[in-house]
Amino acid sequence: MKHPFVLLVLLTTIPSFSQTDTEIYLFDITKKDKTITLNNQRNISNNKGYDNQPSIFNDTIVLFSSTRNKQTDIAVYNSKNTTIDWITETKNGSEYSPTKIPNKDQISAIRLDQDGKQLLYRYDYKTGKSKVLLQGLKVGYHTWFNENILVSSVLEDNAMSLVVSNIKKETNHTFQKKIGRSLHKIPNSNLISYISKENKDWEIKSIDPITGITKKIINTIFESEDMCWLPDGTILMGKQNRIFRFNPKTDTGWSIFYTFMDKEVGNISRIATNAAGSMLAVVSDISPEHIVQKQVDAYNARDIDAFLDTYYDDVLIYKYPNTVRYKGKEAMRPYYDQKFKDEPNLSCEIKHRIILGNKVIDEEYVTYSDRIVKVISIYEVKNGKIAKVTFIRPQHDTDIEKNSENIINKQLEAYNARDIDAFVTTYSKDIKVYNFPYKFLYEGHEKIKKGYINFFKNTPDLNCKIKNRIVMGNVVIDEEFLTINKQHYSAIAIYEVKNKEIAKVIFIQ
Repeated sequence: MKHPFVLLVLLTTIPSFSQTDTEIYLFDITKKDKTITLNNQRNISNNKGYDNQPSIFNDTIVLFSSTRNKQTDIAVYNSKNTTIDWITETKNGSEYSPTKIPNKDQISAIRLDQDGKQLLYRYDYKTGKSKVLLQGLKVGYHTWFNENILVSSVLEDNAMSLVVSNIKKETNHTFQKKIGRSLHKIPNSNLISYISKENKDWEIKSIDPITGITKKIINTIFESEDMCWLPDGTILMGKQNRIFRFNPKTDTGWSIFYTFMDKEVGNISRIATNAAGSMLAVVSDISPEHIVQKQVDAYNARDIDAFLDTYYDDVLIYKYPNTVRYKGKEAMRPYYDQKFKDEPNLSCEIKHRIILGNKVIDEEYVTYSDRIVKVISIYEVKNGKIAKVTFIRPQHDTDIEKNSENIINKQLEAYNARDIDAFVTTYSKDIKVYNFPYKFLYEGHEKIKKGYINFFKNTPDLNCKIKNRIVMGNVVIDEEFLTINKQHYSAIAIYEVKNKEIAKVIFIQ
């Protein structure tokens, strides 16, 4: 059951241009009355490799950086005829963050040469001819205030600083240290928004580039910094497979705008819209479920190279809860290579699957020539690869499983009834609570009671529904959907039952 202390975490760089596998998806934004919806999803990059940093040039054209021929060039997607053209093909260099220059048939982009030189250039939209815009500044990200004034994140002293440059007067002024990469013109204003990282909690702030006056708008979604503005002043911000919304004029906090349920859109890393607010471009890693399923398919095909290709080179494989079994995918190769050769009928069937953020939990039935083995696998996916796997190995006993489920069901009933005494009695006196994978939080009845008693009193609409459940022996894994003071949350809890009491809980968030 989601603990109130853990729940608070849910809503509370230097650019390296790392070449991860990402795709760009374009949507039509439809607004009817006060309802905004996303329609007509299409993958406009459809390219193996790095596709990122979309910028909508006009109501038809989307610019973005895309890898081809071992370098990154500026691509142009035409939404009318669904074609892709190219503005640049720079030898010994790559371009990033293409952005339209106001009132000109030109774009600006960051060029990173193979010798490490990084400068901001202007490019002719039709010919691709280029010229340096800012000498001496290592620009990471940028946006235009007008055709002469540029606001950028500049690399200084191993961090990014907020710099306002007047191209005509050739002046540069630094207004703040420690900012993020997201810079945007705020609709219907003379302000630019930026992400301040001066404090532990990141903030969205505005700056008047002429006066230098700054003002806080709101804290970001926890550890998120990619956002855009709709014409009505609504901020959209991505986090994992969700887009959140906040309008400073009407809202008191963030709310969920859209949740991507398909297998394509996973971890959102960039988001952009056009001036009319009719198009939305989203950059996403391939979804964790897609990667895990690709791994399962390769396993069933007994294709060792395709199987290992889904893993990071330095992947960590654990035996539950925290014992390292393998370090690195090459350490996995001998075991699985031999397994694939020795078991011609080897197959894995997924009975249940739970997904939360970058984590995928599978209840797997693995068929060998002489037996069927049940395994629970907890996958953690980062940047399109499996970074960590935790295996819960066989302890299959029907009676134990029934008893374990009964205890968890009693706890669920007490939770929904907000009955603190009945709730606490489902736990052992030395109950231990962790954050996944094995970060200790607290232990004991008194801590449980202290943590929940006021929580129960202050949440009259408290309710938890089980969306999915996986049981193996004394281990019960619940995917929970919670309602708390009219807000909705998803969580995963791993329970271990001993002597008809809950002895351990591990929360995944």
